[in-house]
Amino acid sequence: MMKIKKIFIANRGEIAVRIIKTAKRLGIKTVVAYANDDKNAVFVEKADYAIPFDSNELSETYLSINKIIELAKNSNCDAIHPGYGFLSENTAFAKACDKAKIIFIGPHPEAIRLMGNKIESRNFVKNLDIPLIESYSGTVDELKTLAPKLDYPVLIKAASGGGGKGMRIVVEPKNFQSALEATSREAKNYFGDETVYVEKYLNSPRHIEVQILGDNHGNVVHLFERECSLQRRHQKIIEEAPSPTLTDEIREKLTNDAIIIAKAIQYNNAGTIEFIFDQNLNYYFLEMNTRIQVEHPVTELITGIDIVEEQIRIAEGLPIRFLQNDLKIKGHAIEARVYAENPENNFLPSPGKLYLYKEPDLPNIRIDSGIRTNDIISGNYDPMISKIISWNSTRKNTIDQLLSALNDYHIGGPETNMQYLAELLTSKDFKNNQVNTVYCDITLESYQKKIKNNRAKINQNALAIGYLLHNLTGTNVTNSIWEQIGFWRLCPKIPLKIGEEILTAKIEVKSQTEFILSIDNKDFYCKIHQSTDRHIAFSVDHKEYNCHIGIINQASGYISDTIFTMKVERLDVLNPDVKYEEQTMNSVKNSNSIIAPMHGKILKINVKAKDKITEGDTLLILESMKMENAILSPKNGNVLKVNIKEGEQVEPNKILIELDDD
Repeated sequence: MMKIKKIFIANRGEIAVRIIKTAKRLGIKTVVAYANDDKNAVFVEKADYAIPFDSNELSETYLSINKIIELAKNSNCDAIHPGYGFLSENTAFAKACDKAKIIFIGPHPEAIRLMGNKIESRNFVKNLDIPLIESYSGTVDELKTLAPKLDYPVLIKAASGGGGKGMRIVVEPKNFQSALEATSREAKNYFGDETVYVEKYLNSPRHIEVQILGDNHGNVVHLFERECSLQRRHQKIIEEAPSPTLTDEIREKLTNDAIIIAKAIQYNNAGTIEFIFDQNLNYYFLEMNTRIQVEHPVTELITGIDIVEEQIRIAEGLPIRFLQNDLKIKGHAIEARVYAENPENNFLPSPGKLYLYKEPDLPNIRIDSGIRTNDIISGNYDPMISKIISWNSTRKNTIDQLLSALNDYHIGGPETNMQYLAELLTSKDFKNNQVNTVYCDITLESYQKKIKNNRAKINQNALAIGYLLHNLTGTNVTNSIWEQIGFWRLCPKIPLKIGEEILTAKIEVKSQTEFILSIDNKDFYCKIHQSTDRHIAFSVDHKEYNCHIGIINQASGYISDTIFTMKVERLDVLNPDVKYEEQTMNSVKNSNSIIAPMHGKILKINVKAKDKITEGDTLLILESMKMENAILSPKNGNVLKVNIKEGEQVEPNKILIELDDD
């Protein structure tokens, strides 16, 4: 047994911060390495030691086995914690740690190899008499021949996949070949292995997983289950523990089967065994993740166990310090993943700068994040901003508490899915547990309408007033407003843009903190109660508002009093951050110019100059934030010019393809 004194964290973001917290509590030093775009990140600041990779390329940073091993050795680390994603389930990485005599805080390499390949793991589990869904494997060319013979719908999956990547549902034979090729390509890009397999797709399935711990002494325990049925793009967005679906009888059988699998592979760290359930609550083995999961906090909150601490203890060679009978479920926990994406535009990723970031501070609410105001949400990584986790004695109380926390969470800059999360949690379907893994897909349009309707109820006049008062007075409300706004006092009307609306404001000063604001010829009595650099408390016609402010520049910013955040711009102030050519970009944003909606990498181009196209055709595939995004033709016509090439990194607003009318 060896006491770990210093850990190299081979990861970034919120999971790196999460590991650092436990390590500090245990008196263990931490070392991180960071890509160029992470040099000012929270995890870099929190670690005891931070080393630059001097690159932004994943192959030279968080995916470079040789560099990570070298840096860990040079910094005299006893162990490496891989977190999740990146190299966490890479057999070669675990072996490289062993070879370098550095403890890998994870299972033995053979468990990673066996469970990392979905085809091999299924064959292994089949011999344990645990239920499996019928599946087919082979080369892409061999699988293509199955198209007319399959019982649709089917699911195409990457053999080495995980995290919801490399999966596509196919409902009819004509789409099988293109989906097969796309999944194989995605699998190669994400996992370095183009192998895929095909399985029968269950209608209205549920996704439930079991958290297990195994040590080096043959002991295996489970920490109960998590339900992860609410997913978008096959990726989990809301998880809870315990599952509201299971009976005690099914729970006991499910967790016993998970332990059978773990013992059969002599599993020796934290891992998760995932199952898919049909409508009759029959379950089937799905896969095993040989690492800590994104959603591990809900298990920690209902058991009181720090899973990262247990990982470290097991890696030190210590036996698990509790028996199965010692573990009890206490209360209910729900996690919601906050993503930089736009649910109203098919969850399009939304990288960018966080001009406003204010986390809720409420009892029984946990936030796992690795960002702060003015950080950049990079297009090079997964779009998750944070995880917000609620615990309480009952599921109902946990939901209500999580909704309150979301309404006290303020983010300005990138689009987020917070309004969507709130609508899901509010819905009768979720409260009554009438959801499944395709629920988000089939109900998206109705939720988009709900978000739009709720946004329309926002008092934009009040928010515009709050932003303007903050913008004009700054943080010192004891001075006269005239001292703050200078020569603008000679211009009685101030044009504002909030959301898509243009307003005109006129100010009459009553006192140092009291004003009459006229918005489009309607008067409002306003009073500032408190103002700081990023916050303003004020009232409009005696109704109080408590708003958080994100400052872009002297001309624009964000204001938020609930889950909705509005961008506000003063049109009477020249925006210092926008170049003239960017201001005129709208002149080319017409249906004849296909423009990059975000930062990203061109994965595939499906057309060339002079090609005839039809509305809805996929012109190209743009990868951003680890997601493939199909860019579709808005019209019938012809390709006039292709301005990009495959593999090229593009900036937002770049003209990718030019079209000509048919």
